[in-house]
Amino acid sequence: MKRCNQLIFALFTLAMSQTLQAAPTPLDRVTVQINEGIILESEVSGMVQTIKANANKAGQKLPSDTALRTQVIERLILTRLQLQMADRIGLHIGDLQLDQTIENIAKEQNITVAQMKAQIESEGTTFAQYREQLREEITLGEIQRIQVQRRIQVSPQEINNLVKIINEQGLKEVEFQIGHILIDVPSDANSQQLDAASKRAAAVLKRLQDGDDFRSIAIAASSGPKALEGGIWDYMNINEMPTLFAEVVGDAKTGDIIGPIKSGSGLHIIKVMDARGLQTKEVDEVKSRHILLKPSPILSEERAKSMMDRFLAQVKSGEAKFEDLARQYSEDPGSAVKGGELGWADPSMYVPAFAQELNSLEIGEYSEPFRSTHGWHIVQLEDKRTTDATDQFNTNRAHQLIFRRKFNEELQNWLDEMRSEAFIDIFEPETNRG
Repeated sequence: MKRCNQLIFALFTLAMSQTLQAAPTPLDRVTVQINEGIILESEVSGMVQTIKANANKAGQKLPSDTALRTQVIERLILTRLQLQMADRIGLHIGDLQLDQTIENIAKEQNITVAQMKAQIESEGTTFAQYREQLREEITLGEIQRIQVQRRIQVSPQEINNLVKIINEQGLKEVEFQIGHILIDVPSDANSQQLDAASKRAAAVLKRLQDGDDFRSIAIAASSGPKALEGGIWDYMNINEMPTLFAEVVGDAKTGDIIGPIKSGSGLHIIKVMDARGLQTKEVDEVKSRHILLKPSPILSEERAKSMMDRFLAQVKSGEAKFEDLARQYSEDPGSAVKGGELGWADPSMYVPAFAQELNSLEIGEYSEPFRSTHGWHIVQLEDKRTTDATDQFNTNRAHQLIFRRKFNEELQNWLDEMRSEAFIDIFEPETNRG
């Protein structure tokens, strides 16, 4: 099931990388105006055709051309709005950061960058296209982190409550893969709109109960954030999934269909696509410390890396102490006052580039300067230990679970708000008008 979900996402990502590189043709036209920007017909049609071609090769069922086109336009609109926001705040991913990310990806796959390039080009995508698609993905991740993270507050009381629940009741040793379809209802809907939405939800529910393909229906009918991925959310424990899901899937079994459930955003239909036991009973933890520099209009990427090179040389030569440099220069306020100490943690709680560096180090070893989504780091692995997973839900673990849940919820709220405030005009060709 997970592989199928990943395949759908891969098809969409490939379509994005190929479509966004397409040059306007002489017969091209504007399909969507978004604030001061546009989406061209070549982008829409190119992505639709690429998704269809790749889905056909993989044996993946898709809905009608009209439904697929609608979802593609919606995804392009949300993507463009986020990129416009990134431009407005001056968020740009430079070549140095991009090169560092590519090196990290290659290292994670145990191949060289040259081997990675050859592999990508053998699959029909140029390395230049891959680089620009990766640059966009990093930009989207960064703008989401910047805009959504500041909307999230996790109170000590919430953390204490979760720790208490887990200590008293344990954690259900189950992760769920959720299928989600959202039937959109306007916030100020009148009785006719509510009735129409209810009828659409009932029709969708009947098709699902009759055994129709969930993913195809989700692409055709859902207004949810995972619509173009067939409505599929990856495996989640009940404590980290969005509250709406957690409230209804606790005792559900694989194949159960739940809903419609009404919320402020519309009517939700949920299907438990799969359930599995937690994959590990033990967790490998690391104790580490780091120094962080955040590039800015004042501190360039090159300057930040140069400073990190100097710090590392000073520490290794004994000219300076790591903890003193961290207190003086590190821009991670939580660890800087403690000499860069991060304490014990499951590496997976960190961003991928940081976790990857920690996993590659021996105890006592320092990393070379590397770039993550937060900035430039030097990290030292101080120690490792293996501990029982049932002991993991301490304060940090509880905070992580609550934060993940709130991030998913707030991300969708932010996207909805940004879309509702934007000027969007969709120009459909005569053949697409009803």
